[in-house]
Amino acid sequence: MKTCPYCGQENREGVFFCEDCGHPFVGGTGVLTTSQLVPDEVATFRGRVTWGTARFDQDRSIIIRVRDHATPIHLANQEETLLGRTDSNTDAPPDVDFATFGAAEQGVSRKHAIIRRGEDTLTLIDLDSRNGTFLNGQRLVPRQPRVLRDGDEIRLGRLIFHVFFK
Repeated sequence: MKTCPYCGQENREGVFFCEDCGHPFVGGTGVLTTSQLVPDEVATFRGRVTWGTARFDQDRSIIIRVRDHATPIHLANQEETLLGRTDSNTDAPPDVDFATFGAAEQGVSRKHAIIRRGEDTLTLIDLDSRNGTFLNGQRLVPRQPRVLRDGDEIRLGRLIFHVFFK
């Protein structure tokens, strides 16, 4: 097992990034090192790489890990999941309420974004949020779906979390 130097998560051998926080594993020189696989090794690793897959079967589930918080959020298996925050003026709470993570201070809207399940993928859709939705550092165009991948970083306003497929 590899222990992440950033978050302390125990990871499987052979992964290049922490499965929890996405931190890259570095070589002894402080630089991420890579090497070319010889043909015999390629067959060993084919089909084992799961980081970044966009395939999301119906029997899989979603885990959200908010940066600097230890407790993960396990999402219910539903077609659409509303991400946002509650406050005293909220009529209906979102499916994932980030209020306990300081969402108001972080610029998260009450109805900020949606994760929508497709046939074999997930998409993220910004709902015209005031402070924007970012996927891996790229701001989303409101109402335009973007495919999610295992391990993607999502930022709602200034609140950062990672999405993992399980």
